[in-house]
Amino acid sequence: MKESDRNEYSLALIKHWMTEFLGRFFRNQFKRSVAVNGPKVGSGGSLSPRGDWRAPSDAEARAWLDEVGSVPE
Repeated sequence: MKESDRNEYSLALIKHWMTEFLGRFFRNQFKRSVAVNGPKVGSGGSLSPRGDWRAPSDAEARAWLDEVGSVPE
């Protein structure tokens, strides 16, 4: 890729979309965890690079948003 073909984003724009993403992710986390527990199917392996990590259902975005907010513009 040529240098002239690259996009450049301002720090303010990156912070805006990071804040938007984190808000949406944590607001919708309950949807991922309200399903009834069931048997784990396919424990022999997974194509997911995350493996079996699961976010806690009561996680809050505040710590993440505070960190994004502390980045100077």
